[in-house]
Amino acid sequence: MNIVVLSRGPGLYSTKRIVSVARRRGHRVEIHDPLTLSISISGGRARVYDGAQELERVDAVIPRIGASVTYYGLAVLRQFEMQGAVILNGSDAIAAARDKLRCQQVLAGAGVPMPDTAFSRRPAGNCGAIKNVGEGPLVIKLLEGTQGKGVMLAGSREAATSIIDAFHSLDEHILLQRFIAESAGRDVRAFVVGGRVVALMERQAKPGEFRSNLHMGGQARRIPRSKAIERIALRAARVLGLHVAGVDVLVGKDGPLVIEVNPCPGLEGIERTSGVNVAGALIEQVERLAGVSGARASRRQRA
Repeated sequence: MNIVVLSRGPGLYSTKRIVSVARRRGHRVEIHDPLTLSISISGGRARVYDGAQELERVDAVIPRIGASVTYYGLAVLRQFEMQGAVILNGSDAIAAARDKLRCQQVLAGAGVPMPDTAFSRRPAGNCGAIKNVGEGPLVIKLLEGTQGKGVMLAGSREAATSIIDAFHSLDEHILLQRFIAESAGRDVRAFVVGGRVVALMERQAKPGEFRSNLHMGGQARRIPRSKAIERIALRAARVLGLHVAGVDVLVGKDGPLVIEVNPCPGLEGIERTSGVNVAGALIEQVERLAGVSGARASRRQRA
């Protein structure tokens, strides 16, 4: 197959692993920064260009679109969808997962357990939705934040009220969630590929920090399989329409709760912690979607 990887970082671990595995399985792979691509819709045809060169005969696209370029990246991805290419995660699914509020609404509609959540533009001191979340501590999340950035912990309703009103004055959209204290700064990343959990890791926040993200100094360790965690991770990925997802789960006193779903999850932490060839699972899923095996692709290229 001719595979395009949409990535702004060709030197990133995840991009390099995906490209390396795909080429070993006999596929032709090109990396393109989505911001350098342009799109054309004319004469009833959808085209994608890198400079003056049209990208033709693209069989499959693997999106590694960062949150900061979501809008333009998804526009490019939709263009490849119009051309009929196999897409590892579709544009609508990525958009739903990236929008934290929409993601929560979709998951809630499917009965996926999550922490109590509120969203409102009203002043915090006069909002029934916010009162339903609890007295505190409370987690405040910017809708556009990633990798633990834009996530704050307010120790009381009074502190939360000040933070919420400050962000509203800046016209920032935020979510408010009940803090699951018993998780003690731990969560589980379940890596879903093609309707199965291929790897798990537990992340522990560094001392004095409640965010367990590895980019924020958290530590990861391998853990045994968990049917309860895997069950809700699979349901979350399925209802969002994601073939690939990093589903973050807290374990509270009432069981596992989904806190976030990442549609373009990184591979470095999960591969090094679990020892699983996750990049291989991604390429195998692309092959399944395209109805092509790595062996067949290799023979086709040698012919």
